[in-house]
Amino acid sequence: MEISDLPVLNATLNLVSTCLLVTGYVFIRRKNKQAHRNCMLAAVATSAAFLTSYLIYHAHAGSKPFEGTGPIRMVYFAILIPHVILAAAMVPPILYLLFQAWRGRFEKHRRVARWTLPVWVFVSVTGVVIYLMLYGPGFGA
Repeated sequence: MEISDLPVLNATLNLVSTCLLVTGYVFIRRKNKQAHRNCMLAAVATSAAFLTSYLIYHAHAGSKPFEGTGPIRMVYFAILIPHVILAAAMVPPILYLLFQAWRGRFEKHRRVARWTLPVWVFVSVTGVVIYLMLYGPGFGA
């Protein structure tokens, strides 16, 4: 695998993470705690793999500027800015959720998960959208 392959890997890891998060949510709503646990641990592992790949890519390749012009450029930044801020902000709550679940403190886990899950899904989905806007056809100059 080359450094140039990492953006598509990153988008794929974000998409997989989104699927795992949504599936984990469905499992807990159906009271399937073991399947929920497995999905959420896989989502954490997938997100950690994404972060590792993302950091490696940007350490070697730098940033890719958005080439679109006009209104689409404003749309791109309207998606990018909250994505970046929320992605960074999500690390502590995700670690908190893991710790509370590990300790069996499920009421604390549930209280934080109610707002953490939608934000985490937003970050994962917008990661894919940003990839498509940077590397997909139709958005460039």
